[in-house]
Amino acid sequence: MTELAGPVSETTSTREIADLRRAVSGPVWDPGDVDVVAELAGFNLAPRHEPVAVVGATSADDVAAAVRWARARGVGVGVIATGHADFSHRGVLVVSTKRLDRCDVDPVARTVTVGAGVKWARVLEAAAPHGLSAVTGSSSDVGVVGFSTGGGIGPVVSRYGYGCDRVRHMRVVTGDGQSREVSPTQDPELFHAMLGGKDAAGIVVEMTVELVEMTRFYGGAIFFDAADAAAVMHAWRQWQPTLRENTTTSIAILRMPDMEAVPPPLRGRTVVHLRVAHLGPEIEGLEVVRPMRLVATPIMDMVEEMPAVAMDAVHCDPTDPLPAWATGGFLQSVDAGTIDALLEAAGPQHELPLIMVELRAIGGAGMRGTAGCMPRAPYLLGIVAPMVPPLEQVVPAVAHGIVDALAPWSDGSVPVNFASPQTIAARPGACWSDEARAGLIDVSRRVDPDGVLGGRRLGLR
Repeated sequence: MTELAGPVSETTSTREIADLRRAVSGPVWDPGDVDVVAELAGFNLAPRHEPVAVVGATSADDVAAAVRWARARGVGVGVIATGHADFSHRGVLVVSTKRLDRCDVDPVARTVTVGAGVKWARVLEAAAPHGLSAVTGSSSDVGVVGFSTGGGIGPVVSRYGYGCDRVRHMRVVTGDGQSREVSPTQDPELFHAMLGGKDAAGIVVEMTVELVEMTRFYGGAIFFDAADAAAVMHAWRQWQPTLRENTTTSIAILRMPDMEAVPPPLRGRTVVHLRVAHLGPEIEGLEVVRPMRLVATPIMDMVEEMPAVAMDAVHCDPTDPLPAWATGGFLQSVDAGTIDALLEAAGPQHELPLIMVELRAIGGAGMRGTAGCMPRAPYLLGIVAPMVPPLEQVVPAVAHGIVDALAPWSDGSVPVNFASPQTIAARPGACWSDEARAGLIDVSRRVDPDGVLGGRRLGLR
């Protein structure tokens, strides 16, 4: 395997980048171009990119040419689309896939084929006229490809499984510079490696995803006062196992900023946020949620029947870009001790530099799925924090302290879409089982023999 070099030297970079411009049809920027910042900006403002150059890919051929250019020069390749990830790209050629914007719904096959730059919001809008919807993330501002290649745990996971369970076909550019069609029957090892392995072995340029029949749901958010945190979270822990698969729930402690974008009743407060997505009629949903409404008086109750395109109302994720940092872990169980430990480590009594500490229930179809190399467990711990310079050392220490507090209930694995660079650096195998990690390494070495893609960043090379 060729040892990857650092950035191309200043004496050769102009000539090398000129060669890159001739090789691709999309725009190419060198690090000094003013447009680089805008091209690499995404929802997460925390990553600080220092690329060798940036390619704005307009086709699979552009992606393949860019990878071949990098491979020939011993330079690594990073990929960015919607920019929700926490990873900075330094000393590598960055391929921006946001211009790959195909979005074609096939209502007969009940699928959608999307380019790597398409977000879920566009898919939901395109599918709705056909009575169809999609297994999205907690926010429709997330890209389809990034969500799915990270496994994909969303607000209807108990009923419809992980996002990767719905992927039917991908077009992938691998580290050897080849464009490959992959599916469960076409190079199944690479197919499964891409679903949960992010860009360890390839860059997805196009993906076909199965849609679901869903036009409406009963759900949304209920916010409780911090004083009721223990009562509400223990009630959720007892209520959640009684639910059927057509109801997916989660619960979070939110520390809300005092900003105009936040509803007035929540501004500047620490609250408990119950999320519900029930796939059934309103009259049924009312009975399902009633026990939680009796636990305490809500500050705000926003659970109601709504169209499938309004699924963002379940998690109420922020819509404006911000510098964020995330980590988390899978839990094998949640009992009274789990809730007590979480409240002791992250409860409202503490002043912590965190935005959210959440517990998501998975279960149901999420546990039965077999696609991809993602771990599967009944519950997921997620932590999101603001990542600004004064907090760069504090945030990881506080968050990892919470993860450690819940270690008795954890299997030690971390979803790759929640894994911070610090977590991966400290525990390279944390995102996969030993068997899945070994399979990822084998596939990566086969299709990316020089290790130019994300396997090194993800601790696989």
